[in-house]
Amino acid sequence: MILKKMLDVPAEPVRMEGAEGVTVRVLFGPDDNAPTVAMRLFELAPDGHTPFHAHGFEHEVIVLEGDIAMVTPDGDKLLVANDVVLVMPDEKHRFKNRSDTAPARFICLVPIAYQQ
Repeated sequence: MILKKMLDVPAEPVRMEGAEGVTVRVLFGPDDNAPTVAMRLFELAPDGHTPFHAHGFEHEVIVLEGDIAMVTPDGDKLLVANDVVLVMPDEKHRFKNRSDTAPARFICLVPIAYQQ
């Protein structure tokens, strides 16, 4: 068993094209010998966002804090603390912090094989 304080895990900038003001903390992943699922904490600076993208695997999201728009081809879905989202494989999406003053945070779970 491994126990951590999530804010003790170093934050790294997300360097994907189209990302702005986003950091990620790999809470559990390959470095922890996690066999199946990687758990990551994303932090969006005010007005920050992930790239508009899709991938060939599902992932689950738990919103911890903030006012987030999940941007999809079908329009924005507004997310707040305690919302959970299942993003299906190949579904285009972006997470955008709607606040220009406060950060937003969410946890994302992905298959270890795809954790980057």
